[in-house]
Amino acid sequence: MKLNKEEKAMQNGELGAPRRWAIEHMIQVGRFFDALDLVPVTQAHIMADTESLGEAGVEFIEGLAAYPQHERQVRIPMITDPRGIDFCHYRRLGQTEQMASLERRTIDAFEAMGILMTNTCINYQTIMPPLRGEHLAFGDTGVVIYCNSVLGACSNFEGGPSALAAGLTGRTPRYGLHLDHNRRATRRYRVEFEPQHLADWGALGGIVGARVGSYWEVPVIEGIDSPPGSDEMKHMGAAMASYGSVPLFHVVGVTPEAATLDAVCDPSRLEAESVTHSDLEKFLARYGGKGEKVDVVVFSAPQLSLLEMQSLAELLDGKKVHRDTSLLAVTSPVVAADARRLGLVERIEASGALVLEGMCFYQSYAREMAEANGWQRLMTNSVKLVNIIGGYGYQPTLSSMQNCVASAVAGEVL
Repeated sequence: MKLNKEEKAMQNGELGAPRRWAIEHMIQVGRFFDALDLVPVTQAHIMADTESLGEAGVEFIEGLAAYPQHERQVRIPMITDPRGIDFCHYRRLGQTEQMASLERRTIDAFEAMGILMTNTCINYQTIMPPLRGEHLAFGDTGVVIYCNSVLGACSNFEGGPSALAAGLTGRTPRYGLHLDHNRRATRRYRVEFEPQHLADWGALGGIVGARVGSYWEVPVIEGIDSPPGSDEMKHMGAAMASYGSVPLFHVVGVTPEAATLDAVCDPSRLEAESVTHSDLEKFLARYGGKGEKVDVVVFSAPQLSLLEMQSLAELLDGKKVHRDTSLLAVTSPVVAADARRLGLVERIEASGALVLEGMCFYQSYAREMAEANGWQRLMTNSVKLVNIIGGYGYQPTLSSMQNCVASAVAGEVL
């Protein structure tokens, strides 16, 4: 792999042991993917929840953080994905002191390295949204697919060590979506229904993602008559990435690289597959449960935007969550602060719901929370969450935010 003078200095240890480890890691990743060189990146975003890290992972980060400041400091703006703990509410959720202690140690180590504890998977809606063509090293799949697709930036899915290495070096291997020719559409879908709410948009993403089923395929979508907003694209992208490991999609006339179909593919060589209302109904039917007791309603994955918080507050005004049901609304610290200032948190929590900030439900010891609280039936409007949460022992139900709230009040799936 071709290295410039600065990269060779990092490799030789001239800029300290942390950067030597980081550049060697990037070289190994680049060789695996046949990258010819490294590309400078302007931002990094790391997934490093303590449930995944464990004691060994936290000790590794603490080891890097123990080096002198000039050696351990990240070189580019670097931010964090949601954490596993909301320190104001972890005991109420059934999380343990050991979990909280591991989280505090991770935060201390990251802060010592100059990493900004933004604790969000919706940084594209709140903090430093990247520009078209900007090269990034982002980790969370929902973050990557949104920034690639909706904003036209360039990032691969970066694992935790790779994102950290990118922060320390300001580099990532030039492969995958850092190369223009890999951003062309390879699959074509025509949508024949109009999504009515965020769960429908997520379902569309899940359907397309499951059909694509490959990191190396790029879908282009036609037939979206009403331009979607940021939250619609957020839910569709997060679901598509979850069901198909897809890091980039195009929507004709909506996303920046697909002003026309011809801009991203040769239509004569790419036959369109239909996505019908029947496909939507079949998808939704997989996550039913009507009439069953609902233990917990969760709005998370992705974290809620300010507009979603406003919608939830309006739906909960004057209502009370059933005594045998919990309702959790998970958002970012930035959105939570604005929501408090605007009175939205107070309105939501007046119903008996709980607003959590800076965390992600499924990255927060979800199985242990289920056992501590006796939760089984989980209801949500997040397609990404229903795809994941069954693996933690839950029985997932998917519906609109409106029906989720109504079910939380009734105590059963409506």
